[in-house]
Amino acid sequence: MDANWAGDTDTRRSHTGYILIMNSGPISWKSRRHGEDIVSLSTSESDVVAASQAGQKTLYLRETLKDFGYQQNTATEIYEDNLACVAMSENPLAVRRKFSRHIDIRRYFVRELFMVGFVKLIPLRTHKMVADALTKTLPSPAFIGHRRVMMGQTPFALKFWHS
Repeated sequence: MDANWAGDTDTRRSHTGYILIMNSGPISWKSRRHGEDIVSLSTSESDVVAASQAGQKTLYLRETLKDFGYQQNTATEIYEDNLACVAMSENPLAVRRKFSRHIDIRRYFVRELFMVGFVKLIPLRTHKMVADALTKTLPSPAFIGHRRVMMGQTPFALKFWHS
């Protein structure tokens, strides 16, 4: 999951991108500018918006799998390159509330998904973030590498450990 903070130069709206992979193949993805009602004031806020959108889709897919008889017993891992966003999802005391009040609703949603064990945000360095290809222009080698993972040609774990 990734967000490009204020990437649209005309409106300064951020861009969200996520890709959900199961058994080395993509099963759901999204790449779009944040809605008309959302102008992120910080990179952390932009990433929390993206995390809440990815969390909503994750919750839906977990319920769908459950309906088919495939109960998920562990948290779905969502990789995040913004450490403040990860901290906000896990620990309410990790953030200075005075400066994050404007993103409380989405932050509480992501934290609730974390607390019930549905998702876990995992820190991942930006250059390894596969969803970067959905939110920004990348140099050709990085784009090709990310695309190979998205298409299931290179397992994510292999890219994660060897890049």
